[in-house]
Amino acid sequence: MKFLVLWRIDLGLVSTELARAIGRMPEYGQRLEDEGKVLARYHVVGAHGGAWIYEVDSHEEFERLLGRAPVFNFAEYTVHALADMEPPT
Repeated sequence: MKFLVLWRIDLGLVSTELARAIGRMPEYGQRLEDEGKVLARYHVVGAHGGAWIYEVDSHEEFERLLGRAPVFNFAEYTVHALADMEPPT
């Protein structure tokens, strides 16, 4: 299962705790990439957040990984389930 996650930091929650959480995101993302759970990570130009593509075995796994993200409690998320495009037959 693949999911596109667009996340944006809520700047109304700016705090030292948020700054620390943001600082932990690259390491968290790299670990998920190394495990094959995140296929790609991007910065969204002009926004405070990113776009990540997850590949997981289940909805439960996806929710667990998303919930463990350091910025989980500070961000707003838009989640899109992805399906492979098959060529016409």
